[in-house]
Amino acid sequence: MNAEPLLQMTLRVEQDIFVVRQRGREVATAVGLEHQDQVRIATALSEVARDLLRSVGGADVVFAIADTPDGRHHLRVDLIPVGPLPQGRYEPQSGAVARLVDTLTVVAPAGDTVVRMSRRIPATAQSLTPQGLEQLRAQLGQTAPGTAEEELAAQNSQLIAALDEVRTQRDELARLNEELEQTNRGVLALYHQLTDELEETNRGVVALYAELDDKSVQLRSASESKSRFLANVSHELRAPVTAIIGLARLLTDSASDPLTQEQERQVGLIRSSASDLLSLVNELLDLAKAESGRLEPNWTEVDLRALFGQLRGTLRALHTASEVELVVEEPPTPATIRTDEMLLAQVLRNLLHNGLKFTARGEVRLRAERSGDSWRLVVSDTGAGIPAELQDRVFEEFYQVPGPSRAGGTGLGLPYARRLATLLGGTLELSSEVGRGSTLTVTLPANGM
Repeated sequence: MNAEPLLQMTLRVEQDIFVVRQRGREVATAVGLEHQDQVRIATALSEVARDLLRSVGGADVVFAIADTPDGRHHLRVDLIPVGPLPQGRYEPQSGAVARLVDTLTVVAPAGDTVVRMSRRIPATAQSLTPQGLEQLRAQLGQTAPGTAEEELAAQNSQLIAALDEVRTQRDELARLNEELEQTNRGVLALYHQLTDELEETNRGVVALYAELDDKSVQLRSASESKSRFLANVSHELRAPVTAIIGLARLLTDSASDPLTQEQERQVGLIRSSASDLLSLVNELLDLAKAESGRLEPNWTEVDLRALFGQLRGTLRALHTASEVELVVEEPPTPATIRTDEMLLAQVLRNLLHNGLKFTARGEVRLRAERSGDSWRLVVSDTGAGIPAELQDRVFEEFYQVPGPSRAGGTGLGLPYARRLATLLGGTLELSSEVGRGSTLTVTLPANGM
């Protein structure tokens, strides 16, 4: 859209300032500016007109509609001074003038120096088509400017309205400040309350940690005392129990005096009880060593095929139940693992012996599976099985599953086996179903810790 003038007028005398202001407000109203923007551009126009009248003797004033690159319409007012501006520049007497409009600059579109101001027309204003602009020109050309008194009265009304609005805004600001002050006081009180509660909580946490530290020291001391007690008692009991077994063996030896059938039975009971007691003493001693941390693995490359062969031979020599078959599968190759051979053998021997002891018929099987960087050593049996609610308890010291399947023992085998598996960097897990047997799985890293 071109910038064809909507209205032109001259500024030569003091009274023309009122006319320029009045006509500026009329044009702003006609093109659709809001009331506040009408007052702003009229005020800015009267201030610039007063400056030019005093500095260069007047100006020609041109109102037009101009477009910006973003497609928006602006009301543009050009004031063309009748004389040269001082140093070719214009500085308004009041610094607030530039804030009343969108732009206030000095341009030279055709060699003439022009003071130009503009204000954006809102998008909600009426469509400014060429026909509409022509009607605006005709309408503005037919209206006659009012007197200076009328414009002064209108200006006073605008000033009163502005002052009233300022007072309303001041009252609203005071109300908001009071609310903000009350909010700040509440926030400050809440902050102090939260700070006090946090400090009290921190004191409680510190006291709790101190109590936990004391309990940890007591628990560690009790654990060490228990380990020392088990080690000392086990050590002191081994010698007399071993002596009882030796004496019982001597009494039943063929070189000794013959015993009656009842005496042989009683000596056999003594020897059996002493053997069970020695087994318990040895397990207590092993458990005490594991708990005290005195067991240090001897890491070596272990061939599982040789280890399985050794377990197969040892347990078959001790296994006498004809209704239970011991099956030791050959591990898949390559069957090497970095671990402590003696401790691993002790774990597997314990699990296999446990399975044979609690299985009345069927089989006890040992197999090995390679899974990525780990070995899974699985001992399964076809025994009575363990109820789900008791499967965690079997790893407690001295606990034995109640029922007819109970076949003696100390209740230390599985806890000791799990501690050894943990010491070797692995885990020992149990899965079981009543009537379908149990499966114990030892998972160890192939390359050690």
